[in-house]
This record gives sequence, structure tokens and C-alpha cells, in this order.
Amino acid sequence: MNEYTGETLSWHRAGAIVEVTLHRRPLNEIGRATLVDLEKLVVTLDARKDDVAAVVFSSAIEAGFCAGADLRELYHSMKGLDAESRQSGVRDFLERIHRVLNSLDALPAVTIAAVHGICFGGGLELALVSDILIADRTARFCFPELRLGLVPGFGGIPRLKRDLGNRLVRDLLLTGRSINAQKALEAGLVNQLVAEGQAPRVARLTAEQAAKFDRETARAAKRFAKPIPYAELRQEIELFCELFARPVVEDALRKFVEDSGALPYLP
Repeated sequence: MNEYTGETLSWHRAGAIVEVTLHRRPLNEIGRATLVDLEKLVVTLDARKDDVAAVVFSSAIEAGFCAGADLRELYHSMKGLDAESRQSGVRDFLERIHRVLNSLDALPAVTIAAVHGICFGGGLELALVSDILIADRTARFCFPELRLGLVPGFGGIPRLKRDLGNRLVRDLLLTGRSINAQKALEAGLVNQLVAEGQAPRVARLTAEQAAKFDRETARAAKRFAKPIPYAELRQEIELFCELFARPVVEDALRKFVEDSGALPYLP
């Protein structure tokens, strides 16, 4: 399949490069529909792994790359369920999203995220599976989960620790504040900072450069340079589920859903 248009994202293949575009309004919140589309993408990329040299992720939504998990969907899925059913439901979702993101993390192809605007929570976790992160000057990065009584659940803590070490992890996690693109570049989170609106173009050029090299050599180099912290990722799921069971989380999600602000996830 050389192209696909789903409810939440689309992709097309041009030669050895696959471009994936997120397009779910309001800001690419990751819920069950996005998960299904990502699972289809992973199956396609696995089937074409010998033909694809690079994959580029970007967003068609003007406000940004991704606001994170679909908290409204999560809250409504909890209502009317007993504690055991809630736990089972959230664990199933987390295990599925981890399988998808682990597969994207381990792709033999070079993966590039082109980020603008909001890149928060689960959106940042999606960006963190990429090998190269290119951001324009509007980009902002944040882990706001502690405001809900939770920790990032899509693999953000282990992957950020892998790439940058624990100090920035603690800063983002424990303060909930966002950092701009310049600070993200200085910290090493962003590989390249470009002018507003230019991230997808520069990401495509980077993908074309990466596609020039011998595939087997590139794959071997990626495996060596990018270990995947599977044990810590499993621990993150357990910690999230443990925290999710507390009444304070349901109350925080309820307040979020009832917020009448246009973009209540913003700090």
C-alpha cells in the first residue's frame, strides 16, 4: 500500500520515503482511532521494511504536532465501570500503544519527526520514537501529566532518559512546564531548529539524505546507537496503572473534561 487516508492520519510513499501526516482535530489527540491508524501504519511499514529507507512524521493541524492523549475519551471510557474494568481497559490501551511505539522506535528505516507548535504529553512521546527531531521556532514541549495525578504512559520517561539523561526528565516531569524550541535544541531534545513552517520541508530533505546510504549499514548503525529500554517501558506501564487507580485521577480528568476553555491542556 503506497498511500492511506484514515480518520486521524494519512501517509504516502514516494520512492524509499514514507511521509506520515497527522490530521485529527482539534490537535491530533491520541485515542483509540489514532491507535488503530498507527497499528495499520506499523503493519504496512513492517511489510515494506526492505523498500523504505526513511519515514517522516508531521502534522497538518496549524496549532501543532500533537496535544497528547485523548483525555476526554479516556474519561468517558471510565464512566460506569468498576475499578477492575477501568484498570483492564487502560492497561490494554497502554500495551497496544507501547507495541506500536516500540515498533516505530525499532524500525530499520530512519525516522524523522517534523514538529511545530504544541508537542505535549503523548505527542512528545510519539516524537521521541524518532531518530531525528526537527522543530520550527513555534515548537513547545511539555509533560503535563502530573497535573492529572499521572506520569507519562506512552514510554516518554525511558526514551527521554535514553536520549538526554535524567536531569531534563525530572525538570519536565516534576514541574509540568513547557520549554520552547530554542531551549529544546540547547538541551539536545531537538536536532535541528528551522524557521516557522519549514520543519516538514527540512525533514524531507533529511530523509532524502539518509536514503542515500547502504540500507544494511544504516540499520546496523541504528541498532547500535539506539537501544530500546524495554524493561523500563514495562515498568512505566505498571506505574501508570498503579497511579490511574486512585480517585484523584478520576477527579482531575473530570475537571479537565468540564473545562470550558478552548484549549484546556495548555499551561
